Amino acid sequence: MTETSPKFDYDLIVIGSGPSGRTAAIQAAKLKRRVLVIDRKDRLGGVSVHTGTVPSKTLRETVLNLTGWRERSFYGRAYRVKDQIKAEDLKARLHMTLDHEVDVLEHQFNRNHVEMLPGLAHFVGPNEVEVETEAGDTTRVTGEKFLIATGTRTYRPDYVPFNGRTVLDGDEFLEMAEIPRSLIVVGAGVIGVEYATMFSALDVRVTLIEPRETFLDFIDRTLIQEFTHQIRENGVDLRLGSAIESIEDAGAHIEVTLENGRHVRGEMLLFAAGRLGNTDRLNLEAVGLKTDHRGRLEVERKTYQTSVGHIYATGDVIGHPSLASTSLQQGRVAACHALDVPTVPESPWYPYGIYSVPEMSTCGMSEEELKERGVPYEVGIARFRETSRGHIMGLEHGMLKMLFSLKTRRVLGVQIVGEGATELIHIAQAVLNLKGTVDYFVQNTFNYPTLAEAYKIAGLDAFNRMPIPEEYKDLRLAAKAKKPAPKKPEAKDAKDSADKAAE
Repeated sequence: MTETSPKFDYDLIVIGSGPSGRTAAIQAAKLKRRVLVIDRKDRLGGVSVHTGTVPSKTLRETVLNLTGWRERSFYGRAYRVKDQIKAEDLKARLHMTLDHEVDVLEHQFNRNHVEMLPGLAHFVGPNEVEVETEAGDTTRVTGEKFLIATGTRTYRPDYVPFNGRTVLDGDEFLEMAEIPRSLIVVGAGVIGVEYATMFSALDVRVTLIEPRETFLDFIDRTLIQEFTHQIRENGVDLRLGSAIESIEDAGAHIEVTLENGRHVRGEMLLFAAGRLGNTDRLNLEAVGLKTDHRGRLEVERKTYQTSVGHIYATGDVIGHPSLASTSLQQGRVAACHALDVPTVPESPWYPYGIYSVPEMSTCGMSEEELKERGVPYEVGIARFRETSRGHIMGLEHGMLKMLFSLKTRRVLGVQIVGEGATELIHIAQAVLNLKGTVDYFVQNTFNYPTLAEAYKIAGLDAFNRMPIPEEYKDLRLAAKAKKPAPKKPEAKDAKDSADKAAE
């Protein structure tokens, strides 16, 4: 007599509806599995949609549009699209965008028959969770497999006098009642840098405080030097190596005392120094899982499986790289592995985007990494002001840096700072993943005028300093020895050209 497998309410239960949770749920639903998504909020999207990625990037676009930032090189620093910009102006576009995002997500869930249960979930057994709704009701559901995609929350140390008005964390910041005349940002990580530079574009006096001597250490140092010069020129007072002794809410202002004895005053303070995994209320002990000191879970990075075989974790709750883009991929991969369905693995190289003003994006290795590994390399650099498109747009700054192997000529890394960096980087990502070389950028034609032409300029910059491959020398010698062939009639149209290429 054979044993029957236990029956569960769902094949996959996903806790959290952020980027990784929703892609996992939709992927499982497309595989005709029974899927339930549990989220503490009654609106889908998680931190990414409501307080993180989408809101901050919407705010950035709103700031650049209303201030006329992109046109100031032509019309002067005093140029404005709207003279008096208020908090309501920033929020109007924000709420429209968020409503649209939620509507799209709800439609995707309905179309794919993904069930949704609002409430706080915690494990009560290996295959069972209890969900408590806002009304205080509880319900229990069982699942064969689980995916934890609960994301993170802001780190709120006791020495910071948070009040929700003038001393805020990253999740509260977008709900400010009015735009301050001066802003102190504590923490020069991605969130702190993005908000500091956005508000500097609003002509708010911004002081960015970072206790360490460096910031954004995963970014190529040449790029950081260029970026630092630009944000200081834009008015950001960057204080590196400035540990904080105390933060005081003095009513009329916020006063920060640094360990070096200096004082910084501002109307508002944003504390953006770290985040914690949202795992403390999951009762992970019931399933034998432990977290690190930041509440994050450890997983096998190819499958996103935790130490408990039927439980997976994805997104910010597993730590680096903590990007919405990578989380979307992780959810799909985890769902397929959990349901024993083969899938295409993730690409080794992914882009990293920082939506500051100016924006930055990187893909591949930095120059510091290549030096550390002892890899012989060459550098190619292009300035946006060298391109015709840059002239048309009035760009005074912006740089694209490429790193190539001297041994294989392959692209090893690309770093971009300036307008359109987060879009331009995808060309580099494609060439990296397809193991392309410097020759690709020299041989191929780019639309003119475009900022993408900077790839051609940087490629030639490196190419002209690199040794010429032997096969190129042989081709040149052969071309000299060979008599010129009679000219063939040109193709009459694009179809003829395509036919000849096919032959």
